[in-house]
Amino acid sequence: MRRSFSFRRLLLAFATLGALAQANAAGQLLQLDVYNPGTDALFPVSSVIVSGKHDAILVDAQFGKAQAEQVLARLQASGKQLTTIYVSHGDPDYYFGLQTLTDAYPQARVVSSAATVAHIKQTMNAKLAYWGPQMGADKPTRLVVPDVMDGNRLALEGQQLEVIGLDGPQPDRSFVWIPSIKAVVGGVVVAQNLHVWMADTQTVQSHKDWLATLARIEQLKPQVVVPGHYLGQPGESLEAVHFTASYIRAFDQESAKAGNAAELIAAMKKRYPDLGEASSLELSAKVAKGEMKW
Repeated sequence: MRRSFSFRRLLLAFATLGALAQANAAGQLLQLDVYNPGTDALFPVSSVIVSGKHDAILVDAQFGKAQAEQVLARLQASGKQLTTIYVSHGDPDYYFGLQTLTDAYPQARVVSSAATVAHIKQTMNAKLAYWGPQMGADKPTRLVVPDVMDGNRLALEGQQLEVIGLDGPQPDRSFVWIPSIKAVVGGVVVAQNLHVWMADTQTVQSHKDWLATLARIEQLKPQVVVPGHYLGQPGESLEAVHFTASYIRAFDQESAKAGNAAELIAAMKKRYPDLGEASSLELSAKVAKGEMKW
């Protein structure tokens, strides 16, 4: 059975809070529906349908065709008009599913930040060449490149989705803030219940910048945080943010002490014996210790 998880109940509970009702007095509370295939796919990446009364915005499009079809089924069941697909990061698990979704919703805008669009254009053919044989029938036959969004906001029935971090040192590692429901979604900066992918951030400064982004999320005091990648059932609110920050610090500490990748892997597994995605740790450790280029 394909595993997926929804925050519908969580959002219904939040909808009863007076602060949110007051903040959203002008219109209906936005709803979140989260799909994550868990271990049933190559990547446990999250897609989030943000719905108003009539319209919806999709944040991230999944990797394989089968997973994109699961998102499509949820969109169609909702009865909402999909106006926009926002791709929050430039790795293929965030956009390879666009073909399936745009075939079904050709009128929907597909947008990303300038940094994300640039990353996609630079890497998409190589990514398809690498992953295509592993994906089989799930691989896209047509790659869809998002348009560059205007500014840093998306509008949904009078409410805003703000892309935060585009003006910072890591514009390709931003996240989406929905102030009316105090929710953080999208991006690659938050993970939970798995080994965090470290291979794309290879310097001390990049980790400082990442930690600063996590601190910025915490300053917003979100009541919902949807990790970009997770296994199992994610925790509530800031739990995933705290986990990710702790993991980054632990990785840096153990990397400084380890003489090679094997020692770093062993140290991190000792600290986090129950986390999934051990392959992410193994590759990240090899990159960190100079045993592999990425």
